[in-house]
Amino acid sequence: MEDFYSEQLARTHQMIAENLGDEMNGIVIERAVLGVFFCSVWLSNGASGLCATPMTAIPEAICCPSSAKAFPTPGKQRGRKIKDLLDDLYSPHPLRRALALAGLNALADHIRLREPQNDGWRVESGDAYDVLTIRPESKVVLVGAFPPYMKKLRALSVPFALMELNPSILKPEELPFHVSGAEAEAKLRAADIAIVTGTVLLNGSFDNLAKLLPMTACMALIGPTVPLFPKAFEGTPVKVLGGISVHNGRDLMDLVAEAGSGYHFFKEAVERVVLVKTPISDAR
Repeated sequence: MEDFYSEQLARTHQMIAENLGDEMNGIVIERAVLGVFFCSVWLSNGASGLCATPMTAIPEAICCPSSAKAFPTPGKQRGRKIKDLLDDLYSPHPLRRALALAGLNALADHIRLREPQNDGWRVESGDAYDVLTIRPESKVVLVGAFPPYMKKLRALSVPFALMELNPSILKPEELPFHVSGAEAEAKLRAADIAIVTGTVLLNGSFDNLAKLLPMTACMALIGPTVPLFPKAFEGTPVKVLGGISVHNGRDLMDLVAEAGSGYHFFKEAVERVVLVKTPISDAR
């Protein structure tokens, strides 16, 4: 099985490592949790991060012996250096990448809180959708099924295009918006707004999406999997990063371990953070 590679993930990893310098040598894992919906890492510097658990990408998980290589080594994560965990960003096994991306996200938020001045980006709270200017004539693409967003777009009578790897999860009223293949590529090339799940970083599809979207388009990268490190997205169509900041790592670990999802995290352990490139294009 070949190693995984994403140009965007590699760039983010490199820039975060350069920012931290020797500091990263002293950061170790305090606790790592691989939950049903999310993976989470709590670090010795107090930072924590999340990443969506890619269980559907691990068919061998149905059998313990055959799945051993797909999972990070149980019982050996505490005390592991974060720089060693980040090597798994290039693992062919999705769950190893997910835990590593959770660690990268923890470092990204650690830097953001320490260096609050993000040149050219403003910080907001709340839902990333709310910073977008969407009109009935907007050419919108959704990459990943977001039921609340689809409901809002239908209410605006916006004929959006939906790209979802597992269309079986879609409701009958959502299926007409689904596109794939050449039609999906054409929709991306013509889009002025793209709302994209952060899991595209985990599965490696971000690089191609960024190449297909016009630079004038506004890509909003959203979800707990998103690294809040805007410098790494300069030169891409990304103009909105909608992620999370952890304010209670201990409680977050417990919630993830008990199959917690976003409904349980917010207010209890994390808050939504939106970084917006200024001036954001007023997509029409």
